[in-house]
Amino acid sequence: MNKRKMRRLQSTLLVFLLCCCLSGSQANRVYVHPFYLFAGENVSCETIQSQSVRPLETTPVALLDMEVLTPDSRDGSKVDAQKQNMTERAAVLTKLMGSLGLRMYKDLSKGQNSSNILLSPVSTYGSLVNLYLGASKKSAGSFQFFLGLSSGTDGEDCVYLVDGHKVLSTLQAVNSLVDDGPKDDITTQVWVFARQGAVLSGDFTQGTKDFSDASFIRGVDFSTPQAAETLVNSFMEKTSDGKVKNIFKDLNASSDLLFVSSFSFQGNWMTGFQPERTSLQEFHVDETTTVKAPFMTHTGVFHYLNDKVRRCTVVKLSLSKRSYMLLVLPHEGVSLTDIESKLQLDVMSSWHQNRQVGLLELSFPKFSMSTETDLRDLLTYMNPVIEAELLGFKADFSRLSNTKPFTVNKVINRVSFEMSEGGAEPQDKAQEAGVPLKLSINRPFFFAVIEGYYNSILMLGKMVNPTL
Repeated sequence: MNKRKMRRLQSTLLVFLLCCCLSGSQANRVYVHPFYLFAGENVSCETIQSQSVRPLETTPVALLDMEVLTPDSRDGSKVDAQKQNMTERAAVLTKLMGSLGLRMYKDLSKGQNSSNILLSPVSTYGSLVNLYLGASKKSAGSFQFFLGLSSGTDGEDCVYLVDGHKVLSTLQAVNSLVDDGPKDDITTQVWVFARQGAVLSGDFTQGTKDFSDASFIRGVDFSTPQAAETLVNSFMEKTSDGKVKNIFKDLNASSDLLFVSSFSFQGNWMTGFQPERTSLQEFHVDETTTVKAPFMTHTGVFHYLNDKVRRCTVVKLSLSKRSYMLLVLPHEGVSLTDIESKLQLDVMSSWHQNRQVGLLELSFPKFSMSTETDLRDLLTYMNPVIEAELLGFKADFSRLSNTKPFTVNKVINRVSFEMSEGGAEPQDKAQEAGVPLKLSINRPFFFAVIEGYYNSILMLGKMVNPTL
């Protein structure tokens, strides 16, 4: 037996033993490796460097026309076909996505230490999976490893590939759980602007539909960059009801493809804040800087935790029956950076499990946030080698278009969070009986928006200055 076969056998045995160990700890529930939950039927190790290249199934790209603002048509039956084993897939994907999302958030926060940050693990993960559908087999292997979807049994010259459509459909299924809640709404839109005359992979174009509520794939003449910039920005503004504006600046005449995703959460608190109690209060940006911002106040029964080990206070705010927010305030004298360095899935789970119930008078800044993140910048913050492999000079998107060479020039994630003061349910005055503990979120804090069934992290953010 040669060394290559021996390594493959060892890897297969390792995965088998891992499955046995984990299945034994889950009370008669058989563990399935994440790869196999998302792999296609009759999966095999596909040769990376193949002499015969399978023809690429492509779809034409309509030229951008400002008079045609309707989303791309979609076939609902293709989404329905992905629903098998959806519950198990959603539970597994939630952990993969949450773990990677926290890693991304911490590196982004280090790179933008003094800025407000809002990141959606769903949006970043989904964007990368969508681009995975156009990557060469070698680059696809790098994507899978980064996303936690690698089989662990790839050979030196071949790779086992997952079905990206299953991953994207699972993401949308988790989002739809929140949409079932009262007055909460998640909207995902995708825009792809390809070089005029290019045709794109059918796999990739279908992925934009799996990933979004509405997708727009259009061809653009980039030979006059300023005109192209005005055109694509205007198109996104019109097709987003004015919410997505001025995303692109300084476009290049040699651009092949621009990718934009928009993830928007809009909703109400489960129990509203009293508008008459909203007032201007001081927010301490740092030891020497104080600003005044409108603070919302509510007295009621909350789930909260004083974490003496990590030196922070955690408050759970219900957004609906399907989602909630965790507010995390460092103790006096503790920096937000210290709290962020300890963020892990098990830490957030412990906060949720160990919370207590008590009467609080809670005040915190009234805020809505929207941010744009360039994924190439984000990956560079994490590790320049990762950026090079996935979106940079080492990335190969030969399965994205018949046009060769074909590059992905920009990948932008826009995330917005908007809450009203009102609530989905009337305030229970009886709950206010007693002397409340006063808690003012009046210095930089971390927050997370979480879907309640799978505890899937929808958004991660920090507020360092509510007036920015």
